[in-house]
Amino acid sequence: MEEEADAKEILRRIDDLTRILRLMLDDLNEISRMLRTYLERHVEAVSIPTPTEKLRSVEDVRRLFPQNLLGLLYFEVSDDYILIKPRQYLGSENFAKIASIVREQLKGEYISHGKESHFRVPRKIT
Repeated sequence: MEEEADAKEILRRIDDLTRILRLMLDDLNEISRMLRTYLERHVEAVSIPTPTEKLRSVEDVRRLFPQNLLGLLYFEVSDDYILIKPRQYLGSENFAKIASIVREQLKGEYISHGKESHFRVPRKIT
């Protein structure tokens, strides 16, 4: 008997929860419809500007390096990158300073290719 009463109570509670869930679903559907209508009206009226791509120049890159490091480097421009190449052996301290500027401020990277090794900085500013 007690098990039957417990089962009936559980079924009653499930029915209650089902009714509540249906009400919530109806409310969510209504809110969704209202939001879609709002967006359709307002998104058409608002034009979203497309960002213009800004390209970094060699001068932009050179400005970030201290004078004592600039003499050790030369810069080349390609369509997508500014290449920074050493004029001579940099040593570990100068290399670390240059690598830090390239990575942290310019979002660039070091490309290791033996004598053709260089730093590569994207021209597109994001």
